[in-house]
Amino acid sequence: MMTVLPNNNSGETNFANDPALLSDVLRPYARPKTEYLKSATVAVSDGLASAEGRFAIPFPCYIDDTGHLNSVEVNICFNQLMYYLIAKCVQERALSAFDAWSMEDYWAKQLPDILIARFSSNFKRPIDSADFSGEVSFAEFAETNRSRPVLKVDMPWRFWDENGGYAEGEVRMALVDPPGMKLRAA
Repeated sequence: MMTVLPNNNSGETNFANDPALLSDVLRPYARPKTEYLKSATVAVSDGLASAEGRFAIPFPCYIDDTGHLNSVEVNICFNQLMYYLIAKCVQERALSAFDAWSMEDYWAKQLPDILIARFSSNFKRPIDSADFSGEVSFAEFAETNRSRPVLKVDMPWRFWDENGGYAEGEVRMALVDPPGMKLRAA
């Protein structure tokens, strides 16, 4: 069900947190309890979209608590917010890049066909992993079609806390065999 927040007269559409969708998106993270994303909103404007989320990491899933957000956790948090952003755009038919997608397509592709091709990060100041925020955005879409159809998506991201902690970076996503995109004959 769509919950649209009042728009700010800029042509932007905002979607409120959707707890049911978030729970479904985070289902792969139930083991070993790495459901770090607690809530998320999505904004769509001018053919692009972004998601802002609230996170909490009670304890790291692979190491003793460092007291700050580290690169492994940033990658997990990015994934969770990116998955939610794509799912919400598909669910609400909010972005033309996903017009051919159904929710069934999304669930089938979430883990095997939505891949990180490149991940860069720059940690400016330590972030308190117990309570922080983050944002991921679609910056650019490009289709490639060599051995199989791929939708490449450049996605800047940033995470911050209330005490000035800050990290940012960019990810190139590869959405393999996206619905509506066929292999071109050579």
